[in-house]
Amino acid sequence: MTGFVAYYRVSTDRQGRSGLGLDAQRAAVASFMVGRGELSAEFVEVESGRKNDRPQLSAALDQCRRQRATLVIAKLDRLARNVAFVASLMESGVEFVAVDNPHADKLMLHMLSAFAEHEQRQISARTKAALAAAKARGVKLGGPNPAAAAARGRAVLAAQEAPVRAMALPIIRQMRETGATLRTIATALKTEGVPPLRGQAWHPETIRKLLVDTKNNSFT
Repeated sequence: MTGFVAYYRVSTDRQGRSGLGLDAQRAAVASFMVGRGELSAEFVEVESGRKNDRPQLSAALDQCRRQRATLVIAKLDRLARNVAFVASLMESGVEFVAVDNPHADKLMLHMLSAFAEHEQRQISARTKAALAAAKARGVKLGGPNPAAAAARGRAVLAAQEAPVRAMALPIIRQMRETGATLRTIATALKTEGVPPLRGQAWHPETIRKLLVDTKNNSFT
């Protein structure tokens, strides 16, 4: 017996109740399933905080093993940043397909997770060092600080994009050295299945900004 089993994930109880994010995931999976039959089961994980127990993921993987089915997820980049998810999927032996990146395999998933985990550790270390330095200068911590909040937001965004940048930049640099245009590089990234930054398709302007940011050491 074969088929497809869908796994959806939302981050909070409120999102789970409201359907925020869940409807988009279901729509993406439904579009993927056109011409492939029907899902044999759906599992929705409502997570909160940093809890590592994921009973719905375990149930979805068990179902896949029982019927030799493929696990379907809507967005690879979000789940790839979740180390517990990656570990569970790797250990299960279950095949999977990501709707937003159908060419991705377990090696890519492992790489994305490793880069994301490394970047999170780096950001945590830099944040702690910055807070310690500020405290040493007599800065009062914990009060409203729009500039600090904006900086934290940029740091979070950088962490989220780190795995994609790590995959894309070697390709971009190599092709630029051969004289390829930005449009040609964008097409190559799509062909290679490199997930786009911030969920958008690769465009020449996206690549140009990425090169400028890297040159200015914005993400190093």
